[in-house]
Amino acid sequence: MATDDGNLEIELGRKLSDLTGRIQALEKPLQIGEKERRLEDLDQMAQDPDFWSDQDRASAVQQERSHLVKTITAFRDVSNGLSDSTEFVQMAEGDTDTLAMVQSELETYQAAIEKMEFQRMFTGEQDGNNAILELSVGQGGVDAADFTEMLLRMYVRYGEKNGFDVELIDKQHADEAGLKSATLMVKGPYAYGNLKSETGVHRLVRISPFDSNARRHTSFSAVFVIPEVDDSIEIDIKKDDLRIDTMRAGGAGGQHVNKTESAVRFTHIPTGIVVTCAQERSQLKNRNLAMKLLKAKLYEHEMRQKLAEKDKNEAQKLEASFGSQIRNYVQAPYRLVKDLRSGHESSAVDAVLDGDLQPFVEAYLYHLEAEQNENE
Repeated sequence: MATDDGNLEIELGRKLSDLTGRIQALEKPLQIGEKERRLEDLDQMAQDPDFWSDQDRASAVQQERSHLVKTITAFRDVSNGLSDSTEFVQMAEGDTDTLAMVQSELETYQAAIEKMEFQRMFTGEQDGNNAILELSVGQGGVDAADFTEMLLRMYVRYGEKNGFDVELIDKQHADEAGLKSATLMVKGPYAYGNLKSETGVHRLVRISPFDSNARRHTSFSAVFVIPEVDDSIEIDIKKDDLRIDTMRAGGAGGQHVNKTESAVRFTHIPTGIVVTCAQERSQLKNRNLAMKLLKAKLYEHEMRQKLAEKDKNEAQKLEASFGSQIRNYVQAPYRLVKDLRSGHESSAVDAVLDGDLQPFVEAYLYHLEAEQNENE
């Protein structure tokens, strides 16, 4: 056996040991056993002759099943692959081609493990859910409205690049340019777990395209992200507590999406929570979407109240995080995007605004995990 091959075999043995330990350590936090049992339950449900009589429920079951299979398969593929690689190395006897094949496979397994280790941080009860993302214009006039529209595009592009389905629920145009507000539904595994990092105030500094004197302007936009609640969470909405208004769905320049009153606004009288949905041509579809939004907001409202009752200090921290500035996007006099919580930054401002947000998402979650570990 050549010395180089011997060194490679030792190196691969060490790497196999490390990766095997890491994948074994993930089985419990990823709840692989629980997911496999849940998958069996879902498969049993699907065998019911009346399974497809409720299309919404059947679709939700199928979607949950798909998410479970994806996680379980990824874990088992890596676990079994590492076991096979260990046997290959033991039988290689210095065969260069075999060792090179194992080396290449270990790089793939390492990338998959790193992805699962990141997923391990999604420990919140609602982290696996779809996300509802709301944007609203802040201070800065027309520049702030334009910035709000830039952020909307950024999140749509982020969703597209990361395999999420993005659905525009509502969009309110500003008078001159840009948006007053917008609401997105981002669908996919751990959409909320990823996007919860975006809640807070975002700040843009640039030479204003709306200033004839080309002066530098600062503008703000607020982002609020909540999880879509599933059917397992009961949200009681009394008929007398809900006011429903219908209206025509307006577009830019006063043009209407259609001539019927398809847009709806739900007002929950006891809490004052208001949701609007105007994107669908069907009023029924807009009503269904608006109800999803309202249930999610009421759930979030209830959780914040419970937290306030349980721990006033933690509740105050939560309120502060919702209202505090989290990220700067500077285009002049220099170019830099910086997250003020994690410290992560990038000079590729255009790329970030085009949806390359994942490094910021991951940096925030690692920062959050480190903070939690310090407080334990």
